Amino acid sequence: MIAVNQYFDGKVASLGLSNSFGKFTIGVMAAGEYEFNTSSVEIMTLVSGKWFIQLPGSTDYMPYPEGSSFEVGANLTFKLKVLEDCGYLCQYK
Repeated sequence: MIAVNQYFDGKVASLGLSNSFGKFTIGVMAAGEYEFNTSSVEIMTLVSGKWFIQLPGSTDYMPYPEGSSFEVGANLTFKLKVLEDCGYLCQYK
């Protein structure tokens, strides 16, 4: 079953699925600033667009170019500054 998710008044939307490779969402984000809470380990990959990430425990935002990934542990918070509309892939562990 494919799950449809919307957050932040529809500015973030994703499709989610689970299969033999794991649990994933693929989605889009409109330009803006967002704060996310994790319930499991998440590996986020920027497919297209531009964003800066503030990882847990950091006060700085770091750029992550298209095709790059970052990992956030379970039960943590991270922030994104999305500079232009983007596409992403998230894998849950």
